[in-house]
Amino acid sequence: MNAISPLSFARTANAFARGFTIDDLRESVPAVFAESAHASLSPKYTFIPTERVLSGLMSAGFVPVEARQSSTRKRSPLHARHIVRLRRRFETVSLRDSVPEVVFLNSHDGSSTYQLRLGLFRAVCTNGLIVSVGAFPAYCVAHRGNVVDEVVTAALEASERFDVLAEQVEGMERRRLLKDEQIRFAERALALRFPEPALSGMQPTQLLTCRRTEDLGDDLWSTFNMVQENLLRGGLSRRSANGRLTRTRQITSIREDVRLNSRLWGLATEVLAA
Repeated sequence: MNAISPLSFARTANAFARGFTIDDLRESVPAVFAESAHASLSPKYTFIPTERVLSGLMSAGFVPVEARQSSTRKRSPLHARHIVRLRRRFETVSLRDSVPEVVFLNSHDGSSTYQLRLGLFRAVCTNGLIVSVGAFPAYCVAHRGNVVDEVVTAALEASERFDVLAEQVEGMERRRLLKDEQIRFAERALALRFPEPALSGMQPTQLLTCRRTEDLGDDLWSTFNMVQENLLRGGLSRRSANGRLTRTRQITSIREDVRLNSRLWGLATEVLAA
């Protein structure tokens, strides 16, 4: 399994997939193809290129459908934190508007282990959701030993939980929220991005702004998706600390994207369990 095989990405993984070519990937996510670790790392660090790990995942039936990496000024882009979203080539779990994914994170500068989390891609808004560690475990593989086999095993174990993930989504679709429950959820979500409410410069209800008809509804799933997109996509009016009218920025940091997404999922599962 550790042998390197040519890495190719299908243009379409299934009905929900967004395709891209290998040339696009090489240009936008060079860290996937790094040939060595950062020079500052110790000899104990086992360098296995992400390309080799992805080859192992693809051989096991996973298809990469999206990849990006953090921008960095201090270090080489070849060693930056990067994220790849993968789907099973033949998916048996069916959801109304989403498809389950395995979210794979790595870096070659010592800032991250190989990590795998559960995720969802929602077709109507092209949102990439990430499930909280509290709801489902994150799988971490250190940069030593038989990395490829361990990552593939972790991905297979994660994908075995897709049916449980689907049950949670269906439960959120059934759970109706009163207006004050929606506002409370938005308040808690806003505090994830702006821990000091007075400094947010905006009202929590702005996160309940519906951007498309598919999100209309008073169920927990619709509310969660409205809030998630508004919180991460940005574009909402707010007052800055100096009183200037501005707009919230889109979250582009991989670390912050993962943090906010997973914490939001945690909030939603808390409401579901209440």
